[in-house]
Amino acid sequence: MGILYTTFHGPLLAYCLLLCCLVNKLQGLTSDGEALVNFRTNIISSDGLLRQWRPEDPDPCGWKGVTCDMETKRVVYLNLSNHKLSGPVSADIGKLDRLKFLDLHYNNFYGSIPPELGNCTELQGLFLQNNYFSGTIPTEIGNLSKLQTLDVSSNSLSGSIPTSLVYLRNLSIFNVSNNFLAGPIPSNGALDQFGTASFLGNRGLCGTHISQLCKNDGGSPGSNPTGSQSVKKNSGRLLISASATVGALLLVALMCFWGCFLYKKFGKTDVKGLAVDVSSGASIVMFHGDLPYSSKDILKKLETLNEEHVIGAGGFGTVYKLAMDDGNVFALKRIMKLNEGFDRFFERELEILGSIKHRYLVNLRGYCNSPTSKLLIYDYLSGGSLDEALHEKADLLDWDTRLNIIMGAAKGLAYLHHDCSPRIIHRDIKSSNILLDGNFEARVSDFGLAKLLEDEESHITTIVAGTFGYLAPEYMQSGRATEKTDIYSFGVLVLEVISGKRPTDASFIEKGLNIVGWLNYLITEDRQREIIDVNCEGVESETLDAVLSLAIQCVSSTPEDRPTMHRVVQTLESEVMTPCPSDFYDSSSD
Repeated sequence: MGILYTTFHGPLLAYCLLLCCLVNKLQGLTSDGEALVNFRTNIISSDGLLRQWRPEDPDPCGWKGVTCDMETKRVVYLNLSNHKLSGPVSADIGKLDRLKFLDLHYNNFYGSIPPELGNCTELQGLFLQNNYFSGTIPTEIGNLSKLQTLDVSSNSLSGSIPTSLVYLRNLSIFNVSNNFLAGPIPSNGALDQFGTASFLGNRGLCGTHISQLCKNDGGSPGSNPTGSQSVKKNSGRLLISASATVGALLLVALMCFWGCFLYKKFGKTDVKGLAVDVSSGASIVMFHGDLPYSSKDILKKLETLNEEHVIGAGGFGTVYKLAMDDGNVFALKRIMKLNEGFDRFFERELEILGSIKHRYLVNLRGYCNSPTSKLLIYDYLSGGSLDEALHEKADLLDWDTRLNIIMGAAKGLAYLHHDCSPRIIHRDIKSSNILLDGNFEARVSDFGLAKLLEDEESHITTIVAGTFGYLAPEYMQSGRATEKTDIYSFGVLVLEVISGKRPTDASFIEKGLNIVGWLNYLITEDRQREIIDVNCEGVESETLDAVLSLAIQCVSSTPEDRPTMHRVVQTLESEVMTPCPSDFYDSSSD
């Protein structure tokens, strides 16, 4: 038998590999399709868009977000913006060398921007804003001579702006604002046409573009620090089983066939979902009897969760929908362990968070302690997030409903600031962290998590976890969170609720503004009422003026001028929540 294994192992392996190649040819997926499949396998979570990318298709031209040249079948446009995609961007994106537009903005991408993008020399538009990219801006982007738009704003990029960008002569839109860039802005080239708005929110930058003198002129302007780190590719391996007998040859060939197919279909994704996390050494911790189930029942349910159950993703982790046999539904937030000291510190703090109960806070029921992660179990709210309601179902939110949401969020945050023990600074107030029940009652979620992860010196810092449009100016400069920085974020949230626009809406960016800058502009024109969402029904001018006045105080550039959250609630109750509410408001109130 040993002789047979030695004799046939090599030929079987060769046969398998040949069969894989034949499978690829039969399926006919183009090279661009292969690159996109590899891109997909790096994605940890999404809103489901990428499930429709089928590797068995002859080309990717029918996949959502993908546009091809109809003659060549080459990908020319990739638009995946605002689809809750989380993970690093694969270096294979550089193989799309006929790509003209790449739009990945408003997602949760992290890691470095792949330098391989420099191979996409046909690129005219590169939109990477509002993600969590770190590292430096690749010098290779300077190879994109046809580039007209480059937007990497609202990320966590560091280092200096590469001098290679001065050669992008076709550049008409350029934005690196709200990062951690430093050093002189390269001059005598394409960047000279851009003013302060393109560079705001980078405390270390200097140069004539922003009227900021550089302290040390000895260095080369805009010199790039030691090369940017490439995205590490977690290459998967195709495991081939070879038999020791000639009679098993057909079986081996069949296994190879399906192995190739499954590798192409699922890539590096873990089709077992959370089973690995909870199958060995996991335990359940319940707070104050909040989970009326045995640990065995919960663990059994956790093992069944997979990508199909994902309902959200963000800077803190992936969120799953956990439905128990009795019909009760919970939300499960998966947070990866970060270091050896994570357990003791995190469990002590979770015990505190689990003891905090309030009508306007999302209740933490307990958690699963697994060898690789923490699985936090929260109440599930059927209304989803405020972000989804505002930007996908805004027609359901009339004026009184929006005021009710603002009030609920204010009361939840006021409780964290003033009444719970210990007092908590949220650090990440934004519309995706305000959840809604079936009656559009608001609950504040994710409180305490930013502090926990930052204290553990994780790669997820408070600033990275938040969205830059919500962060107070002094927070951007110092990274120090206070109650006043929460209040600024709440003020931005109020403006988002009444306007229906995201804090860094594209219409603001074109003018070098965010939602606060837009409000300030409207005030100077005495047109502040124009901020209201045109789709919002039942707006009353008196309450609108009161809400705007309160929001203006909250987003003051001077922290001392911002009210406390207790004062915010008092103002809302006395000046905004009118004594004669609409019928809709009556039906949804207590």
